Amino acid sequence: MDEDRYGSDVLSGDWRSRGVRKVRQVPLERGMVLEDPASGWAGAVVGLEAGNVSLEDWKGRTRAFPFTGQFLLEGELVTLTRPQAPVGRAAAAAPPARTSGPAGRPVQAPAVRRAPEGGRLRTASGSFAVEQQRARVALPSRIMVEGKHDAELVEKVWGADLRVEGVVVEELSGVDNLADVLDDFRPTRERRVGVLVDHLVPGSKESRFAEAVMRGKWGAHVLVVGHPFVDVWQSVKPARVGLREWPMIPRSIEWKAGICQALGWPHAEQADIARAWQRILGQVRTFADLEPQLLGRVEELIDFVTEAP
Repeated sequence: MDEDRYGSDVLSGDWRSRGVRKVRQVPLERGMVLEDPASGWAGAVVGLEAGNVSLEDWKGRTRAFPFTGQFLLEGELVTLTRPQAPVGRAAAAAPPARTSGPAGRPVQAPAVRRAPEGGRLRTASGSFAVEQQRARVALPSRIMVEGKHDAELVEKVWGADLRVEGVVVEELSGVDNLADVLDDFRPTRERRVGVLVDHLVPGSKESRFAEAVMRGKWGAHVLVVGHPFVDVWQSVKPARVGLREWPMIPRSIEWKAGICQALGWPHAEQADIARAWQRILGQVRTFADLEPQLLGRVEELIDFVTEAP
């Protein structure tokens, strides 16, 4: 009888590694964006010294982590191998200042704020929390966003900072209403308006509205910036909702309903869409859960409306 009733030798082969998740190894490169999963700190690689890799966040602050540790790279857990090209701190320059906004208008780049680590609390935006300070009386300037979901996301990540600065965020209910809202608000040097627009890409409806406003009578006191995503939902890193990337939705399908369908979530009614957003928003803990294309634009608007006249 040739059949082995007990099967093959269970100890043969690489039995210790069975069922163990393998972590991909990637060469370290200057400028690659990594996240430390333990602390949530995310930033671009700017140096490698004494066995530590330095990560600089979008506000210019730097922290060092052991090179031999594990990091998240675009939502995937990885370990690092030695760089194939030099990774020098001296060669790592701060991100270039943005010199022009829509229609070529000069804008102020986000300020670089550096501070020593001292055990102080941080806000969700990564700033040091200002403790025992009441919110300021609202400034006359405003930040305007397209809709409710945009406003809720800005509040969750930047709310503490905005209250300290006295900045109010208002909903536009669509960029189509921007010109009328500005006519009512009547911006001036002391009453500036910063506007955050979804899907601000060349040739889009949103870009045409933005360019018209910047060329119009209020353009000197208005800054319109935006992110490239179809909706602010996409500015949340897909890994936060268990995706490698946000799915492509055909134009014939309403985008948010299509996203819910792709995720297997209810989407028949508006209440389903609202619950889906709250589910996504609930996964946002800090700025590290958002895409850089949104982070820099919000900081740019805060700087614009809080700048002294």
